[in-house]
Amino acid sequence: MAWPTITINQLNQMQGDTAEVERHFLFVGKGSVGIDTLISLNTQTNLDTAFGDTDSDLKANVQAAMLNAGQNWTAAAYVLASDGDWADAVREANKTQSFECVVLCDPIADDDTAEITKAQALKAEMIATYGRFTRYLLAVVGIDSATQAWADYETKLVALQDGIAADGVGLIPSIWPNTVGIYAGRLCSRAVSIADSPCRVKTGAIISEDQTLPLDMAGVELNTATLQTLEANRFSVPMWWPDYDGIYWADGRMLDVDGGDYQVIEYCRVMDKVSRKMRIRAIARIGDRAFNSTPYSIAAAIKYFLADMRTMSKSTLLNGEMFPGEIMPPSDDDFAITWVSKTSVKLYATVTPYDCPKQIEINLMLDLSVAA
Repeated sequence: MAWPTITINQLNQMQGDTAEVERHFLFVGKGSVGIDTLISLNTQTNLDTAFGDTDSDLKANVQAAMLNAGQNWTAAAYVLASDGDWADAVREANKTQSFECVVLCDPIADDDTAEITKAQALKAEMIATYGRFTRYLLAVVGIDSATQAWADYETKLVALQDGIAADGVGLIPSIWPNTVGIYAGRLCSRAVSIADSPCRVKTGAIISEDQTLPLDMAGVELNTATLQTLEANRFSVPMWWPDYDGIYWADGRMLDVDGGDYQVIEYCRVMDKVSRKMRIRAIARIGDRAFNSTPYSIAAAIKYFLADMRTMSKSTLLNGEMFPGEIMPPSDDDFAITWVSKTSVKLYATVTPYDCPKQIEINLMLDLSVAA
């Protein structure tokens, strides 16, 4: 016989939202105020108070990011001493916050490949240490207008990235002192999704107080031929069209290998978001015997693990125009579960981005037939 009892348990089914890491960037650069301090930023932040009245690459790029990101922008900045190591700053900042991207505001030299490989190594370190998926945007020194022609500048920059495989790193030439900040802000705009390419014209022209194009030592103004050469060699650069107002952006290039899946930043961003969501879901299922190899459990697991991808794929139809989700809607065939042993299981998922027209060809024909 048993003593009559009633037990009420409030079960946590892990159905809530997770914190958004996307669009939250870390800006790292040298400064004279707040050294070795992580500063939280938003659109109400007074940058003169945060970074001092003195101009710096960090301050200029944070300002550019704020303007191009627009409403509800948040970020953090870590101020380095003149001899500070930016990698140590990233490690320290990750003790407090998580970031989608790290933006190195002080331009690297045109022969400093070590900074690129350091960034790729740091990407792997953050995954190993925290399970955090973070990309790195590095400003590259601009042209020396006293000693370089545009051909010289192209040669130096092409050599900088040659032979490097670093899918976690994007290189942004400092066409203006705040170029990397402009790019970072464009990526953080809430007017578009993380799946949108920075080349999307509907996003609007870039915003910057000074858009004067730089000159080389012969007084030749920067032209699109140089920008095309840099873009073809995996640099992310601004661009424009004749007879079309405004300066825009070309592709968001990453240093993935030729033929790799992660050559453009929008693919990296959606995959990183899925990775973050899947990781949280997997942690919640550790040791839960309800997740097993029976048919009912497999079906329930597919529904559970695909939930975030289905949320990311939601589209909106308005006035006959479709606003697509971040990825294509997944089907059950896009997810597979393999039980390797009684205690080890492997999950496989396919993430499918939407098509994106980056090159458009228009063919026109005349109809000279005589009407009957």
